[in-house]
Amino acid sequence: MSEEEHRTHSAVHVVKGAVQKVLGAKWTASVFVSGRHGRLTVQYDRKPTDDELRRVEQAANAKVSEGAEVLEFEMERKEAEGHFGDAIYDLFPVPAEVTLLRIVRIPDWNINCCNESHVDSTSQIGTVRLGKARFRNSKRELEIEFDLAG
Repeated sequence: MSEEEHRTHSAVHVVKGAVQKVLGAKWTASVFVSGRHGRLTVQYDRKPTDDELRRVEQAANAKVSEGAEVLEFEMERKEAEGHFGDAIYDLFPVPAEVTLLRIVRIPDWNINCCNESHVDSTSQIGTVRLGKARFRNSKRELEIEFDLAG
């Protein structure tokens, strides 16, 4: 993974946290990262307003500016589930035979199982600019594109 993609993948967690805080969406259906471009698809029941999307972008950039620590650690699956519940999972299946989970956590913002590497601090991500947002009513999914500036 290139340095840009390392930052962009970390930004996925920041954008997801903002989407959860502003819109209340919980489950990620898919993630895409290429260079400084990313796309997060979450289960959602409607297309958000322009104001809501602006607030998602503002919340994401506030977390970036904060320089929050990005923690990565491993936990036994049962312990992780007991401590964090289903918040560590998205719609990506983790095979039952996997007993040791790699967790990424931005305290009070986002927590997920994730097998990618991440920045040490959100300040290393750079400015997040939301792009197109598409709502797929048939799948009840919201796709949000973003790019990193600088």
